[in-house]
Amino acid sequence: MKNDLKHLTGEVAAGNMTRREFVARAAALGVTAAVANSMLAKQAQADGHATPVAGGTFRMGVQGGESTNTQDPATWASDVPIAIGQLWGETLVEVEADGSLTGLVAESWEGSADASTWTFKIRENCMFSNGNAVTAEDVMQTMERHSNEDSKSGALGIMKGIKAMSVDGMNFVVELETGNADLPYLMADYHLMIQPGGGMDDPAAAIGTGAYVMEDFEPGVRATATRRDDYWGGDQTQTAHYDRVEVIVLNDATARTAALQSGQVDTINRVEPKIAKLLDRAPTLSVQNVSGRGHYVFIAHIDTAPFDNNDLRLALKYAMNRQEMVDKILQGYGGVGNDMPINAAYPLFDDTIPQREFSLEKAAEHYKKSGHDGSPIILRTADGAFPGAVDAAALFQQSCQAAGIPLEVKREPNDGYWSEVWNVQPFCCSYWGGRPVQDQMYATAYLSTADWNDTRWKRDEFDAMLLEARAELDEAKRKEIYSKMGRMLREEGGLILPMFNDFIDAVSNDVLGFEGDPNGPQMNWYAFKKTWKAA
Repeated sequence: MKNDLKHLTGEVAAGNMTRREFVARAAALGVTAAVANSMLAKQAQADGHATPVAGGTFRMGVQGGESTNTQDPATWASDVPIAIGQLWGETLVEVEADGSLTGLVAESWEGSADASTWTFKIRENCMFSNGNAVTAEDVMQTMERHSNEDSKSGALGIMKGIKAMSVDGMNFVVELETGNADLPYLMADYHLMIQPGGGMDDPAAAIGTGAYVMEDFEPGVRATATRRDDYWGGDQTQTAHYDRVEVIVLNDATARTAALQSGQVDTINRVEPKIAKLLDRAPTLSVQNVSGRGHYVFIAHIDTAPFDNNDLRLALKYAMNRQEMVDKILQGYGGVGNDMPINAAYPLFDDTIPQREFSLEKAAEHYKKSGHDGSPIILRTADGAFPGAVDAAALFQQSCQAAGIPLEVKREPNDGYWSEVWNVQPFCCSYWGGRPVQDQMYATAYLSTADWNDTRWKRDEFDAMLLEARAELDEAKRKEIYSKMGRMLREEGGLILPMFNDFIDAVSNDVLGFEGDPNGPQMNWYAFKKTWKAA
C-alpha cells in the first residue's frame, strides 16, 4: 500500500490526478481523507513544488504567555508577547536563518570606515497601521525611548554606547562612542519595534508597520490579527499569505500537543523533547528541530547572599551534571553548555575554552571552602521556565545533595513567573533564545547597565572589554577579547548553563514553507509571514 500511495502522490505532483481523485483512490486503500490531504501537503513541501497560496487562518499554539503580558515591546520577555508583537510590528532589519540581514523598516544601511557612524535609509512606502507614513523621526524617537532608563526596556543594554542620533531626511543616523561592526544586528532586537512617535504616548497601542493589525488581545489567553491591504511587503502571494492569524496561549505541554493533534491549531512551539520522536510519527504533522543559540539556564544574583560567594557558585557549577541534563531533559535535542552564553553557533567562538566537567569532589571542595552555614539554598522553577525545567531542577537537586549541598527546589506558578520570579528572585530557572552576535548577547544580559542583567553581573573590566571588542575591526583580535570575556564569566559569573537547546516545533502537514531557524522558534516568530496553507 505504501508504494501505491507514493505512486499516487507522484501522479498528483505531475498534474495527472486531481486532489479529489487522490483522496478517493486513497480511501479505497483504507486511508482517511484527513490523512490523505496531509500526505499531499507533506509531499508537495518535500518536492519543493508548492507555491504560496493566499488566504486562510493560521493558528499558533504558543507556550510562554501570562495575564501580565502587554503590547509594549519594551516589556517583552517570553514567547507569546514576541509572537503577537511580530504580527503588528517590525524592526529596522531582520536576521535571516543563514545569518544575513534583510531590511524591514530600513531599506538599506551603511557604516563609516571605522564603524562608528551608521546610516539607515527608511522606506518611503512604509506605513503604520494607523495610516500614517513612517518617518526617520519615528525611528529616532523609538530608539530614544528604549535608551531611556525609565523605560525599563529589554533593549537598554544594547543601546548603550550610542553618542548621538539624528535625522537627515529619510535617513536615521547613529553615532557611536566607539565603532561597532555589529550595530545593524543590534537593530533586529525584537524590543525595537518602530512605533509612531517612538511609542512615547502609548507604547502598548500595538500600532506598527507589520503585515497584520490587532483585532483582539486577551493577555494570557489569545490574540487575533487580520492582514493589512496596505502592507509595504506586497500582496498575499508575495508575503504574509494568511487572511488571519490567531495566537492561542497553551502553557501546558499536554494541552498544546493535543491541540495540534486534534487540528485546533496548525503549529506549536516548545515540543517536549521526551515526546518529539513519538509525535513526529503522526501522519498529519511533522516535528521540526534546529540547533542554535538558545540555552536553558539556572541563574543566581551574585550581589545577593549566599550567591555573592564565588566558591558557592563554583560548587553549584561543578555539581551540575550537564551530559545527564542533555540526555534526560533534552533527549539529545541539544548540546552541553559551559557556564557562558556563547557556543559554536556564534561567530568568533573560541573552542579552546576548557569544558567544565561534572565533579562531586570539586563541588564538595568549593562548598566547604565557601563557609556556607548549611541552610537551604532555594532554587525556584516552573513548568513554563523551559521544557522540563521542573525535572531539571530535581536532577540538579539530587547531584547537589550527593555533594553535600542543601539545594531546595520551590515550584512556582507559571502565571507571573516572568514578572515575579525571573530577574526578581535570587536563584531560578530561565531560558534565553540567544542573539545573532556575541556583542548583542553580552550587551543584553551582562553589561553592568543592562536592565536584563539577570545575574547582576557588574564588572568594569568586562564592560571595558565589550566596548573594546566593538571597536576592534580585526577579527582575530576581536575573537581574543571575546574569549577573555567568556572565560571570565565562566569562572566568576552567576550563570549556570548546562545545555544549549534545539528549537523544537511541530507543524501540521497542511502548512507549507516551514523551515527551522537557528535564531528562534517558529522560524524566529516569522512563520505566520513565511508559510501558507495547502490549497
